[in-house]
Amino acid sequence: MRISILTATYNRANYLEKIYKSIVENQEISQLEAEWIIIDDGSTDKTKKVVEQFIVEKKINIKYVYQQNLGKMTAINKAVEYATGDLIVDCDSDDFFKENAFKLIERNTSKLLKNQQLYALCFLKQDLSGNISGKKFLTNFMESTMFDLYFKQDIEGEKILVFNARVRKKFRHEIEKNEKFVTEARMYHKMDEKYKILCINEVIETGDYNEDGYTKNILKTFKMSPNGYYKYFKEILQKGLKGVLLKKKMYVLKHFVWFWILKSF
Repeated sequence: MRISILTATYNRANYLEKIYKSIVENQEISQLEAEWIIIDDGSTDKTKKVVEQFIVEKKINIKYVYQQNLGKMTAINKAVEYATGDLIVDCDSDDFFKENAFKLIERNTSKLLKNQQLYALCFLKQDLSGNISGKKFLTNFMESTMFDLYFKQDIEGEKILVFNARVRKKFRHEIEKNEKFVTEARMYHKMDEKYKILCINEVIETGDYNEDGYTKNILKTFKMSPNGYYKYFKEILQKGLKGVLLKKKMYVLKHFVWFWILKSF
């Protein structure tokens, strides 16, 4: 069984060793064969040299691809094309896998691949202090959608999706008007229309947000990607807000108007 790990990176050479070591250590104690696909989004630091050293060690299968700076989502779209695994998971360049992550994934793989109604296993993420990002799931092994988790069940915080590769390859992050970013949730909501996720209250990735990352600079990200976010909130309104929590309804309406104004300038 092969798992394809996708990492889009930009000038993060000093962070990559943590991911690399976590993949190597996890592969050694599980039956999963790791394939690490690194899309270098125009780095000007020593990223290429660092990755070349990993490749020389021949501990895991690594595919390194350099592209001009087009943004994270375009990089991940390209990484998916290179993936040959049965499973696909994203790991940001400043994150890494917990020591038993592959064991947890392996233990639940059959639940994903044998159920044609599922597109992913949904796990938890923690910060460097061991604190869970957001909230745990209401019950373990519940089936849901990413939309319902956030907008109806109020389960906030970053979650880690391990995709059935066969399903994941049918979808792409949709970029509007040459923008470089759009929330992953836009693609997830499209997947939600046909499939569900299986929620597992276990942590498989660790990481904190860096000062130069998208999340730490969310207002700047919003201003640079108004068209993608406008489409995202418009699509939510088109889905309908039945069953959506009141505070989430207000969030959607406020941001729809905000991005409608931003994209007009």
